[in-house]
Amino acid sequence: MPDQHFDVVVIGGGIVGLSTAMHVTRLYPKLRLLLAEKEDGVGRHQSGHNSGVIHSGIYYKPGSLKAKFCVEGAAAMVAFCREHGIPYQICGKVIAAITEEEVPRLQSLMERGQANGLAGLKMLDHGELREIEPNCGGVAWLRVPGTGITDYAAVCAKYAELITAQGGTVSTATEVTGIAHRNGETTVETSRGAFSVRFVINCAGLHSDRVTRMANQKPEVQIVPFRGEYYDLVPEREHLVKNLIYPVPDLRFPFLGVHFTRRIRGGVDAGPNAVLAFKREGYRRTDFSLRDLAGTLTYPGFWRMAAKYWQSGAAEFYRSFSKQAFVTALQRLLPEIRSSDLVSDGSGVRAQALRRDGSLVDDFQFVCSGNILHVWNVPSPAATASLAIGREIVRLAEGGIRLHSN
Repeated sequence: MPDQHFDVVVIGGGIVGLSTAMHVTRLYPKLRLLLAEKEDGVGRHQSGHNSGVIHSGIYYKPGSLKAKFCVEGAAAMVAFCREHGIPYQICGKVIAAITEEEVPRLQSLMERGQANGLAGLKMLDHGELREIEPNCGGVAWLRVPGTGITDYAAVCAKYAELITAQGGTVSTATEVTGIAHRNGETTVETSRGAFSVRFVINCAGLHSDRVTRMANQKPEVQIVPFRGEYYDLVPEREHLVKNLIYPVPDLRFPFLGVHFTRRIRGGVDAGPNAVLAFKREGYRRTDFSLRDLAGTLTYPGFWRMAAKYWQSGAAEFYRSFSKQAFVTALQRLLPEIRSSDLVSDGSGVRAQALRRDGSLVDDFQFVCSGNILHVWNVPSPAATASLAIGREIVRLAEGGIRLHSN
């Protein structure tokens, strides 16, 4: 028998789950809400291992959910940080075309940003670049003034605080182990007991497909983990980067390429690469889970993706083990960088949804089934867009799983 009853259980205490729970408690104060997070604190995975960038929305296909929510979410995130005293800075960034062949792609990127409603985008000449990022390499440059930086761990903590203040319950060290439907009642089983619930919102990130299976539903995607590894610039070389410097991305992939990011708390990150992780929470090369790796290698979509992009994947993998290869990639953006300027930092793991046909799910993806809403794909810019995404999830829940107070 269930120990307690809740109207809504949100599974996952990352930034999207927290934002969703915060919006539910704000819009439906009479509902009893539980946010269940398996770690001993919130924001311990993707939300606490990202670069801290408030993305502008320049990269995303016009009309996509990513484009819409990133632009809306960036403005909302700035307002939220300002309201709650969370440090942030709108510093802007430079996107550099390294070769003449990349210049048309840079111009197309500017047009995409303009279509998404970004203001102030500007192609820079060499003199203008020197005033902004004097050490940046390349042949053409795009200034994106709306990009910023913040501390998303602090944002997660504030979301959790507001959930509690609005009457919700944030339960950490609470791992969901099963979801059962019996006699018209739904029970969420956890490491801290079982709970009778009316509505479930699955924001489990790296484990969202597994939570879907717990509910006896078949996900249309598989989560494949990609690790991104970072270096730090040594303090005496941080002056080489004024704010943020990015390459022109290959828009076939959801990854932006190695870049330089100034942190809101100090320091400059260089990276990340993007390599297959052998564990869903595999932050080190040595992290390994037979279950996780077997799940990836037995999924037909993985091999179809690998066959298509094996050359890019091999280059990323080589760069993971070769610091010099990593440095060479960074030197395209910052020619003065040397191996001695870099020290190993942490890493993050991206939950990338992959279809059976081998295609990477490019946009955010939400699916409703019965009284459960599943969030299958919310990678970057999810942190930037978290306020807009949380609001949208509640809207979808109202229509898709009939979320209501009575």
